[in-house]
Amino acid sequence: MKEGTHPEYTALKVTCTCGNSFETRSTMGGDLNVEVCSQCHPFYTGKQKIVDTAGRVSKFQEKYARK
Repeated sequence: MKEGTHPEYTALKVTCTCGNSFETRSTMGGDLNVEVCSQCHPFYTGKQKIVDTAGRVSKFQEKYARK
């Protein structure tokens, strides 16, 4: 393996707008600010909403419902 071809892999702090923060490693170099993390994202918190536009979701659920 050639020397000096890989970028430096350092620790950085990731901070979310909800206040959650954690440390990870990256080649980015500086701290990272994100808008959504696993603590506040609706998919992970169980607060996900399915928008039913014109009844399409309910039609799909009725059509493919397990019997």
